[in-house]
Formats: sequence, C-alpha cells, structure tokens
Amino acid sequence: MEIIIGLLIIAIGAFCQSSCYVPINKIKDWSWESYWIVQGVFAWLLLPLLGAMLAVPEGYSLCGLFSMTNSFNLWMTILFGVLWGVGGLTFGLSMRYLGVALGQSIALGTCAGLGTIMGPVLLNIFFPELNALESLTFAVILGVVVTLVGIAIIGVAGSMKAASLSEEEKKAAVKDFNFPKGLAIALLAGFMSGCFNVGLEFGKDINFGDLTPDMYKTLPATFLVTLGGFVTNAIYCFYQNSKNGTWGDYKKGNVWLNNVVFCALAGGLWYSQFFGLSLGKGFLTESPTLMTLSFCILMALNVVFSNVWGIILKEWKGCSQKTIAVLITGIIVLIISSFLPQLV
Repeated sequence: MEIIIGLLIIAIGAFCQSSCYVPINKIKDWSWESYWIVQGVFAWLLLPLLGAMLAVPEGYSLCGLFSMTNSFNLWMTILFGVLWGVGGLTFGLSMRYLGVALGQSIALGTCAGLGTIMGPVLLNIFFPELNALESLTFAVILGVVVTLVGIAIIGVAGSMKAASLSEEEKKAAVKDFNFPKGLAIALLAGFMSGCFNVGLEFGKDINFGDLTPDMYKTLPATFLVTLGGFVTNAIYCFYQNSKNGTWGDYKKGNVWLNNVVFCALAGGLWYSQFFGLSLGKGFLTESPTLMTLSFCILMALNVVFSNVWGIILKEWKGCSQKTIAVLITGIIVLIISSFLPQLV
C-alpha cells in the first residue's frame, strides 16, 4: 500500500510539472528571458529553499548542514545543477519548435534514461567503495528500456505528424514547428537535464540522517541542484535582457503584478515534481528498485501528462487516427514502465 501511495504522490508532482507552462500563457508584455528568470526565482530558489528547510530538525540550521557536508559532494551537487541548467534552457527551446507534448516527450524521455544510468555510473567512478553500480539491477535496466521504448513510439508519432501535416497546419498547432531542429535540441536538453539526477546522487547524504524524515531527505540536495541551475539561467537571461534591450520589462507596472503571480504559479507547479519526488521516495524505501527508478518514473509520468495537455491544447489536431493511435500506444507503454519493474 505504501508503494502505491508513493507512486501516486510522484504522479501528482508529474501532473503539476506538466501543467506549469499553462500559467505562462497568461503572462503579458514580457519577453521570454524576463518571465523565464522571474519564474525561476520561485522554481529554483525560493520554493526549493523552503523545501530544504523541512529537512532541518529543531535546533539545527541549513547553513550548519552545508558546512559539515563533504565539500566535494557539495560542489559536485551544485556543479551538476549548473549543467542541468543548460538542459533547462534548451528544454524551453525544444517546446518552441516541437510543442509541449512532443518537446517534453523527447527531452524528458532522454532525461529519464540517462539520468537514471549516469547517477550510479559517475558515483562509482568517484566513490567505487560505495558499489553504486549494484543499484542498476535487471529490473531497473528493464524499466529504463521500457521507458525509452515508450518515448521512441511517441517520437514516431511526432515524425508521422510532421510528415502528414501541411506547413500551415503545423504552424497552426505550434507556431515555430521544426521537427529536425527541435529533435536535435530536445535530445541535447534531455542529456543535460539528466544531470539533475546525477546531482541528487552526489547529494543524497546531505541531510541529518535519522533526524530527517525519509520523505524530506533529498530536499537539501534538490535545493543545491536548482541553485546551480538558477546561476546558469540567470547568466543567460540577463545576457538576453542586455542584448535585446528588455530590461524595461521589469519596470512595466501595469502588468507587473499579473506577471509575477503567474510566474509564481508556474514556478510552484514546476517545483512540485521534485517536492513530490522526495515525498514519494519516503514511501518507497522498502523497494530499492523503485527508489533507483523513481527519477525515471517521474520523467515518464511527466511525458504522459504533457501529452494529455498536448491533446487539450490541440497540438495534435489534424493528425490521422493512425498517428493518434501510435501516440496513445506510447503513452500506455510509459504508464506500464512505471509499474513493470515492481512485478519482475
């Protein structure tokens, strides 16, 4: 029963993340770089900081925790956060050229597979005494493979969509639709985004041990990873503000309140995925396989819900029934991938 509860919590977080781009559509008269960094203040700084403080027992402090942490682990966690930040930037571009459904499917699918595998592999390189590779059991590898199969099927549906629609129909669904360009960017985004889970692996012991409840133990590491990602995004967005002369966005008083509210909502929905991941893992401690696969499961469910939003937003409008059938098949495979490893 606890495993079901854990998976449901992760699913709720995935649904929230997949919905985080909906509030962005309500932002008015701001350039991309302006609203992106403002929502990032909530998604990558304020909310992760508040989440990390939940892991701090009474009489202790977050600064004290970081000061007594092995400095190598601390900086590696932040470093992979910086690398993940590159994935976050290109992730937005993948949806620009492919749409919410297809862009998230390819980027998050790549992220799911590589993020799950890279964490134990890199940890084993730096700390071979931890035997991190032992976590990559047959059930874990099977779960990753099935996830990638589901992503590949959705990718086929995207290719079928690109081949069957006229340029006018593609632009009607996704304004800047470009499948080859979007595919390349989405694969890069997925590879770099997988660094998030690597950062979590390096920071998994950054907590107060038995004094921190299981469901909060990964929240300090999550904050360090998102902090690194914020630095990457801030540098790029402020550069774009200077290049495009959009610093004035932040001074537009007539839309400021509206935009900050929707940026906060988008940031909160985005952070929900990793807050839910931490809470959900607290219920999966009896299953080492699901603990290892939890990041992969989160990404797979993100893809499922993003495609639901893609259908709602009519990004697949005009496609043949065969294309939709392939899309639905891919979604079903992804759902199966979340539960199959537990049955092996």
